[in-house]
Amino acid sequence: MSAPSLPRPSPAWVLLAGFALLWVGLAPQSQTNQDDDEPARIPYTSSYGTADSNGRMIAVTGVDVTGGSILYLIDTESRHLSVYQAQGGTSSTAAVKWVGGRNIDLDLKVDGFNDKSELSFKELAARFDKGGASATLDK
Repeated sequence: MSAPSLPRPSPAWVLLAGFALLWVGLAPQSQTNQDDDEPARIPYTSSYGTADSNGRMIAVTGVDVTGGSILYLIDTESRHLSVYQAQGGTSSTAAVKWVGGRNIDLDLKVDGFNDKSELSFKELAARFDKGGASATLDK
């Protein structure tokens, strides 16, 4: 007897959760305890991110090199990727921007692109075909 299936959360909830995580990363940081003679310090923010999924959508957040928050959304059923960037600041500088998106169906079928590995996929597959364990690099 199989277990009853649980209802799936709607994709809108993943999108909403992703944007909530994105905005949490935009919380203003306090610049207290600074002397007037001391130059302003840029707070160090370590790289951090989070990810979640609901069976159809995957949401991944992070911080880009400019300090802006990034949200990657991947629809695993339609195989599409969409990327958003959010910047904090004053009301005139704060924004959420759609960076881009694409159908990744064909991307996921490519054996290699811009691959700097010592062996290409085809070379590695040929070594496995010859004997499995001998697929390691000869040194």
